[in-house]
Amino acid sequence: MLKWFSSFYLFLKKRTMKNAQPLKETVKSVAAAFLGVQSNKNRERDFSQGKFSHFVIVGLIAVILFVLGLFTVVSLVVK
Repeated sequence: MLKWFSSFYLFLKKRTMKNAQPLKETVKSVAAAFLGVQSNKNRERDFSQGKFSHFVIVGLIAVILFVLGLFTVVSLVVK
């Protein structure tokens, strides 16, 4: 597992912003992964073109929105 992390770190270090994918594509990829329907082709595209920090930020926003939505629904049902 350490080998995977080190190779992933080197992969991230070598990339530049000139080939980064647009925010719309990042949001679509995070949504697909969040729902568990991400295709292998899109996953490979994400690893080759996407920026790791963008995925982390969009993923955290998605989780926060999900938790807030769940909290809202539960609050409405309990009332």
